[in-house]
Amino acid sequence: MKSIIVTGAGTGLGKELAIGFANQGYHIILAGRSLRNLQKVEAAINEHGKSATSFEVDVRSQESVQSFMKNIQQSTLYGLINNAGVGHFGPFENLTTTQLEDMLQTNLYGTINMCQGALPLLKEENEGFIMNIISTAGLKGKKHETGYSASKFAQRGLTESLQKEYEGSGISIKAVYMGGMDTPFWESSDHVKDKSRLRSPRAVAEKIIEKIKENTIILD
Repeated sequence: MKSIIVTGAGTGLGKELAIGFANQGYHIILAGRSLRNLQKVEAAINEHGKSATSFEVDVRSQESVQSFMKNIQQSTLYGLINNAGVGHFGPFENLTTTQLEDMLQTNLYGTINMCQGALPLLKEENEGFIMNIISTAGLKGKKHETGYSASKFAQRGLTESLQKEYEGSGISIKAVYMGGMDTPFWESSDHVKDKSRLRSPRAVAEKIIEKIKENTIILD
């Protein structure tokens, strides 16, 4: 069975993408920092006759990612969805070095680490895809999202360059740009005042899967 890795799969969009692709017949490799949350998603998938396994992974750490890749190297890897991400919001002058590093380490270096780890496995089959969940913050700057947008523009540059690098191969590189969703992402922030206007992660996941053949998916 072909496998798809989903990072940040314990909640929100990652969870819904994992369930959606499982329903399409893929084995889902759930990756994230909270094994408890991942195992809840795993149980939900397996209870419906689909297939998933969970791995505790810190995408910011090359060692953690390398260990994870060794654990799954017997899988027939078909896809990687880089969904894990963090955001700290507010006036630029108030952002701390710790907050800026957290966003760059997770949003940019986490994506780099996972891509470098997965590509050798994808190249063995010469087919499949990498999907980077970027957000519309990677398309244009936004007030009080300076550090987050900077990390997402960098993730966008990485993705667009990989699209050129693997153009014509059996591996497609996909960029997803979407607006805010009503997920736990916002629980520690008051940046979004009215979360009721945000789309549900399930609705966004369904749109992404519907447009899976496109290499640039914009849901604004």
